[in-house]
Amino acid sequence: MSDAKVVFDHIHLISEAPESAASWYADMLGGKITGAYELRGAPQIAVTFEGATILIRGQRPGEQPGRSNSLQFFTDFVSHDQWGTDHFAFRVHGDLDEFCNDLKQKGATFSVEAHDFMPGARIAYLEAPDGVSIELVQARG
Repeated sequence: MSDAKVVFDHIHLISEAPESAASWYADMLGGKITGAYELRGAPQIAVTFEGATILIRGQRPGEQPGRSNSLQFFTDFVSHDQWGTDHFAFRVHGDLDEFCNDLKQKGATFSVEAHDFMPGARIAYLEAPDGVSIELVQARG
């Protein structure tokens, strides 16, 4: 049996405005822009968080990216019948409600407000640039 170990590396997003999106992730969620370069004809920007990286790139020559409807899913909190990435999550250490209020003061919008999801867990869904949905999770106890 292999002794390989799998460790999370990154999330890769395609953005209509990669520089603006990277700034949003850094400003709203406290990430740090750690790299910006061109790759295969499109800008690519790395925003790093503790233990994770979001790579945000622009449109490559000849590409025609489609729009996701993942945010529509969260307005009703029901299945949206679309394959692919639905959302990704950040764990919030500290008070989730206070953190969400701070984000709202910065102009953030939530598709689902903070609520108790199950015993010991409180969640909210943050609307990010390019139709991306981010779950914020506060584990309790």
